[in-house]
Amino acid sequence: MNYADGTEAKVGDIVSIDDQCWGTVVACIDRGEYADAYPAAQWSSLGKGILVDTDFGGLVHYTDENSDCMILVKRKR
Repeated sequence: MNYADGTEAKVGDIVSIDDQCWGTVVACIDRGEYADAYPAAQWSSLGKGILVDTDFGGLVHYTDENSDCMILVKRKR
């Protein structure tokens, strides 16, 4: 999945959501990347998109259809 500016989402990215909230990407289902605490066995059934651990509601599943609300703030090095 890509953010609104075309940058590819990666596990560990810090994102701004709707210019109001924050989150950390914990799984990129499209790429088959998962943080240790969020294994593929539990989340790959979603099929596509990313999982973001948000400051407003815990885990939220985002797909390309709603990626326009996210901006990459910081990439994990």
